[in-house]
Amino acid sequence: MIRKDNSTWKGYLCGIIAAATYGMNPLFALPLYKDGMDTDSVLFFRYLFASIIIGLMIKARGRNFRVSRKDVTPLLVMGFLCAFSSLALFVSYSYMEAGIASTILFVYPIFVAVIMALFFKERLTLLTVFCILLALGGIALLYKGENGATLSTTGIGFVMASALAYAIYIVGVNQSRLRQMPTVKLTFYVILLGTFLFLGRLLWKGEIILPTQWYLWGNIVALAALPTAISFMATTKAIQYIGSTPTAILGALEPVTAIFFGVLVFGEVLTPRLCTGILLILIAVTLIIAGGSFSAVLLRFRKLFPKLRRNRNKAS
Repeated sequence: MIRKDNSTWKGYLCGIIAAATYGMNPLFALPLYKDGMDTDSVLFFRYLFASIIIGLMIKARGRNFRVSRKDVTPLLVMGFLCAFSSLALFVSYSYMEAGIASTILFVYPIFVAVIMALFFKERLTLLTVFCILLALGGIALLYKGENGATLSTTGIGFVMASALAYAIYIVGVNQSRLRQMPTVKLTFYVILLGTFLFLGRLLWKGEIILPTQWYLWGNIVALAALPTAISFMATTKAIQYIGSTPTAILGALEPVTAIFFGVLVFGEVLTPRLCTGILLILIAVTLIIAGGSFSAVLLRFRKLFPKLRRNRNKAS
């Protein structure tokens, strides 16, 4: 049951904090790129510090780190998907503006709906189809700016791959035995496995690039803490207070936050065409997430006018 009064407001606040902190990825990652760090080095240190932070959370709660042998294989798969999603997103920052990349990434709930329909026989409604077309229209507007310069096809491909991997991760967790595992423990092992994957990539390349300025270590710690640990904790609290659907809708603030920092800090240009594309994507994703809620609202609205329904039945 969703709590009311002050608890509801606390839930909305936690949802806003969760979305806003996750949207800070470009804010902390781009200065590291500018300093000369590569994607693998940035992600390795991000995952390393995040796993330490979440591990300390588990110890502070007095929980153990034990997992069943049957959980090892699905954990390895989920760790790979999560790491690949992060890698593809961060690589896309090298090809396109970070705010636009973060906005396109937010089509992942649509991928979730399609995967559930194709592989788990979940009904694909007309609303879902409409939202998919709406999101594709928004992406088409993002593809070309008003100055005639097109966005990188390679960059868009990386963002789409990131969104698809994250969608498969979400479906995989919900459709496997991992859904019985405590969320904090699951997140810890997924991030820890990602740490080893990025370490392996760095060892294969034979080079780990460190920040050249001491203060940039603050960016790495902030990247691990804010978009990862704090965002996760705030999301969990928001779900407890206001439920999953309102929390997911508040997630629409993620790309908005990314674009806000992109324009404010990095001087990215926000044109009317891009604004329209962003709006179409946010509307599409909000509709797909809250479709059940909208249906319930429409049903209650129809019940307010029973005479109209009777007249319609007589006419038919």
